[in-house]
Amino acid sequence: MTKILVVDDEPSIVKLLQFNLEKSGFEVITASDGKQGLEMAYQEKPDFIVLDLMLPKMDGMDVCKALRQDRINTPILMLTAKDDELDKILGLELGADDYLTKPFSPREVVARVKAILRRTQVAVRSDADEDVMLQFGNIRLYPDKYEVYRGEEKVELTPKEFELLHYLASHQGRVLTRDQLLNAVWNYDFVGDSRIVDVHISHLREKLEEDTKNPRYIKTVRGLGYKLES
Repeated sequence: MTKILVVDDEPSIVKLLQFNLEKSGFEVITASDGKQGLEMAYQEKPDFIVLDLMLPKMDGMDVCKALRQDRINTPILMLTAKDDELDKILGLELGADDYLTKPFSPREVVARVKAILRRTQVAVRSDADEDVMLQFGNIRLYPDKYEVYRGEEKVELTPKEFELLHYLASHQGRVLTRDQLLNAVWNYDFVGDSRIVDVHISHLREKLEEDTKNPRYIKTVRGLGYKLES
């Protein structure tokens, strides 16, 4: 059973999320502050984390940052009571996969969790399929293993970064608009919030490009979007 860690200091929200997630077939564990949430993330190894931004003892930003620094790429859905673009973008820059602003529908939380899990859980393949690979330049991407290599060095990507790179690599040479990337990778409408694409493109360039100001692979097509060149 897929295990989900819910970290929130509001008992009513925890109870609401736990009820709806368990009703959808998930195992749910909870924490009421950031420090406890971080400890449980290490000890319980959940498959998914629903993380509030404003938490006692340690806020959600610091929890997310600590996990990503330790190369724990568990998908994270961040909850925030602030309708502030800077908070949302900062959360994404620190490695959160998605965010929702309070108040929210519990059905939407469940839908987001399912959508992200569908894209990040690796299907078990036969040995004959294990060598499936996409390559551009010295970058090798293995979709079945969720692994990326730059030369012989393994590159650590978050699930969302991997999905974005996979989509770009699967459409090499094609110009893809931000809206196309939003629909393909995030699978729902961000209502013009294309900044989320720019943030993740920036992360990919930092990890894959030798010169982020003059990228070799991920090119910006002004006024349109991005394309990946080999």
